Amino acid sequence: MLRLLTVCLLVLAAACNGTRYYNRHTKVSPGPWVTATSGQPWPKPQQIVNYDGYVVVRPSIFTFQVTKENCDLLQEAIKRYYNVIIQTRDINMRTRSHREPISKGWKKDPQFRAYLDSLEIQLMAPCEDLPYLHMDEHYELRINTPDLPGAALLTSQTVWGVLRGMETFSQLLSIDDSGAALKVNSSAIMDFPRYSHRGLLLDTARHFYPLPAILQTLDAMEINKMNVFHWHIVDDNSFPYESAVFPQLSEKGAYNHRTHVYTREDIRTVIEHARLRGIRVIPEFDSPGHTESWGLGQPDLLTPCYSGSTPDGTFGPVDPILETSYEFFNKFLAEAVELFPEKYIHLGGDEVSFDCWASNPDILQFMESRNITGNFGKLEEIYIQRLLDMTANLSANSLVWQEVLDNGVILPEGTVVHVWTGDMEEELEKVTAEGHPALVSACWYLDHLASGGDWHKFYTCDPNSFNGTEEQKSLVIGGEACMWSEFADASNLSPRVWPRAAAAAERLWSSVALDFNEADPRMEEHVCRLNSRGIPAQPANGPGYCPYTAYYH
Repeated sequence: MLRLLTVCLLVLAAACNGTRYYNRHTKVSPGPWVTATSGQPWPKPQQIVNYDGYVVVRPSIFTFQVTKENCDLLQEAIKRYYNVIIQTRDINMRTRSHREPISKGWKKDPQFRAYLDSLEIQLMAPCEDLPYLHMDEHYELRINTPDLPGAALLTSQTVWGVLRGMETFSQLLSIDDSGAALKVNSSAIMDFPRYSHRGLLLDTARHFYPLPAILQTLDAMEINKMNVFHWHIVDDNSFPYESAVFPQLSEKGAYNHRTHVYTREDIRTVIEHARLRGIRVIPEFDSPGHTESWGLGQPDLLTPCYSGSTPDGTFGPVDPILETSYEFFNKFLAEAVELFPEKYIHLGGDEVSFDCWASNPDILQFMESRNITGNFGKLEEIYIQRLLDMTANLSANSLVWQEVLDNGVILPEGTVVHVWTGDMEEELEKVTAEGHPALVSACWYLDHLASGGDWHKFYTCDPNSFNGTEEQKSLVIGGEACMWSEFADASNLSPRVWPRAAAAAERLWSSVALDFNEADPRMEEHVCRLNSRGIPAQPANGPGYCPYTAYYH
């Protein structure tokens, strides 16, 4: 009875979101549930005009031609995307039967227009060095248009726009029927992101991720035009961040201080890998809660909890009444701001249990002296305000989880509030009504698993679907998909994240329009694309296959 009810609920859910659900015993027609598109990009461009005909790219001849500004970011991108083109050709050739003849029937195809032997790249202004919030990612791409016969041109005012345009160009390539070359439909694209902050949070404290897993995640983010890697680097369970100023934190707080830490060189490697892909790296050092591992290497940082009149041997959040706590954080944050070039730092502030504070007589006496007896939200405000002031003095900007605002903390202007729990629409209305920039994650928790193909639930989320003025809605700067790692490690990270995070990526890049009938076939192709580029991604839409995919190559 319970199993039947589950199946019925799945069928009902599928009917609501446009997905077909089949019991494996149900008689269905042969073939995939969703037929993939060919050469359709993800995320969907803002504007695309298709013309009759196509051009053929011969990978062994094709080149990128830079005719205006140039820099290391652009040259590194050319190397990457040339490899993508070669790889697309090679995977196809490897999967073809050796007995299958290679014809060149496209030469006789009336839709064939010309060979496309180069993509001209016009970067109109000098390169910027580091990605940043509100960077310009607009680009225009024309391929065999009426005013550009047999040629292709990518233009942008910024290198960030060029990077996004090169990704789109690589996704427009499809393998022609002969298997001998790559086709690109004649088209004109004008594209830009809907939101400037399109992120992925990775928790590296519950489980440690080796450096290659993080770098692969950044590669996948580039394919999905995501531009913020939110590194939730430490938490209660472990402290894998190696601090030069406080080396004892990782020596005593990491799972293994020899093998399960991120050295300063590791962190620089991540930052540079991300920079070359137009991705910001925002570190999060969550406090005053989620800090149990900190206390192993920093005595007297955490609050001693009491049972009656005596300490019970356990510890709670950071002790907010000791000046030594703030002296520690001032040095710690100064080092972090020096190491991470990003202008924002996430200070956390979520899930602070007040029970330990309430049991500690020294804290109760402090609160009484400040006339805030019983108001632990006000005590939290004192602590958070000190950290916000430190961050500002270090010329950095702050992000905090929503509880900081919910608990009544008065936040400085410009502090970004990260919404993750409760009624998302009500929370966004409240945050923006107080004039704070907002970041959305409440609907994009990747550790929350449902049935196969659950990317649909992520795709339906719209960060601006709340009651508010246009001015309020303009304060929503974007969102992040969150990969918390209680039950994930390097063995299942990539297929857990992709393609589910890709749904959030398109909602943050593309227009507000929502059409599963249009998105399903593109997502089917996108999963094959991710796998063909070495990103293990789970199936999106049920039974099907990837004709030109070499998994885990």
